[in-house]
Amino acid sequence: MEKVDRYIEKIKKWKDETILLREICLNCGLDEDFKWMHPCYTFQGKNIVLIHGFKEYCALLFHKGALLKDAKNILVQQTENVQSARQIRFTDKKQIINQKTVIKAYIFEAIEVEKAGLEVKMKNTLEYEMPIELEQEFENDSEFKTAFYNLTPGRQRGYLLHFSQAKQSTTRTSRIEKAKPKIFEGKGYNER
Repeated sequence: MEKVDRYIEKIKKWKDETILLREICLNCGLDEDFKWMHPCYTFQGKNIVLIHGFKEYCALLFHKGALLKDAKNILVQQTENVQSARQIRFTDKKQIINQKTVIKAYIFEAIEVEKAGLEVKMKNTLEYEMPIELEQEFENDSEFKTAFYNLTPGRQRGYLLHFSQAKQSTTRTSRIEKAKPKIFEGKGYNER
């Protein structure tokens, strides 16, 4: 795919690793796409894995990695808030070469998960911590409360995580105030 070729051409770090992971994914019969600004590999239109590079490592991200057996105990949950995706991380090309058989086995298992139609049971938005400052703001401004609950569940979760990560009440209140215009526009925390 031309977009993936251009992506690989431009990256300065993890180029050899990305090329090798790409080859493995294609050899597993996956279709190549380019999503979220990264090479993405699909099966019958469903996302299976994504290749992405970070400062310290490159990774093969399994979209429904939480459903894999992880027999080799190599899958990593990026943060505690990531519910479905899991990564296999690599710090050099040799690791990929040495684990090629394992990587393929994980990809084939991920394809079987997709064929079976399995879904990760996602935490409901209501299960996330609701900062008291947000509850108070809802009591004071019913239009704001309506605008917040009109957001998609994912956007609501993004704001709840952003607000509740602040350690001090004044910071949480400030974050809520700053977010209000975007919430009224129906936009998520990371949207412009």
